[in-house]
Amino acid sequence: MTPFQTRIDLTSLTTAIDAIRAEVGKVIIGQQQTVDLLLTALLADGHVLIEGVPGVAKTLIAKLLAKTMSVGFSRIQFTPDLMPSDVLGTSVFMPKTGDFVFKKGPIFSNLVLIDEINRAPAKTQSALFEVMEERQVTNDGTTYILDEPFMVLATQNPIEQEGTYRLPEAQLDRFLFKIVIGYPVGSEEVDILRGHHNRRNLTDALDAVSAVLTADQLAILRGQVHQVHVEDNLFDYIAQIVQATRVSKSLYLGASPRASVALLNSAKALATLRGRDFITPEDVQELAAPVLRHRVLLTPEREMEGGTADEIVAQLVHKIEVPR
Repeated sequence: MTPFQTRIDLTSLTTAIDAIRAEVGKVIIGQQQTVDLLLTALLADGHVLIEGVPGVAKTLIAKLLAKTMSVGFSRIQFTPDLMPSDVLGTSVFMPKTGDFVFKKGPIFSNLVLIDEINRAPAKTQSALFEVMEERQVTNDGTTYILDEPFMVLATQNPIEQEGTYRLPEAQLDRFLFKIVIGYPVGSEEVDILRGHHNRRNLTDALDAVSAVLTADQLAILRGQVHQVHVEDNLFDYIAQIVQATRVSKSLYLGASPRASVALLNSAKALATLRGRDFITPEDVQELAAPVLRHRVLLTPEREMEGGTADEIVAQLVHKIEVPR
């Protein structure tokens, strides 16, 4: 049997991804799917919303991903009194020159962790619209372009609602993925306890992780992802899945064309993670939930019946004929 040969040399990409997995694995036990989705988003140049109850390492895993890259990192803790200028920056008057100088905020970094994004009011959340989509900030008529790469990792707690502000659909649509982190299984929790016992503190855990990827290297890897081959029938397959959300009787709001593009780009990135230079229907199926779950809204009736976005998306994908 002739061994499979890729048309794109993915050796450097595979080496880099394996190195990142190894570094993150020094601290994180399990969560393989979460790590793979974060790496997929990194290669696809997309932002990620991470949801989970307190204590499941949402913030830690984002910090560890940043530690594996030689890029700028900043963390913003969203609170009810946070103002847009606290995130984007503000103009400061300089008495010596008599001019206003724009002082850049923490959003001007490469990898930005926004902790508890739903704790800030709508005006602060809305301040992220332009910067997440267009990678720029406009202040007093002047546009400031952010350096590449630029990736936002935001966390939120799905349980606690007091003192929180639900993200608007327009904001959610700017996230490539919504990743839901659950509890570890029994054996993984035992390993977590052992690791915690052997380390003195969290600083030791972060110090154990080394940078294995530069910004220039990441740009090259992303260029390889763009070259991934897509058959015409898979364009149709992706479009049918997204269009099905718009006509489903269980959904009040379907996904936009941005979801189609997100599904395509992330499938191409996932294919390279799997060592292929072409996407398959399985890639699209695997990513349908993280791409669509935050872009659709259930009807009140379906929600009262206990339905979830993941269930509806899975049912819609199952009904569509798989291209071969």
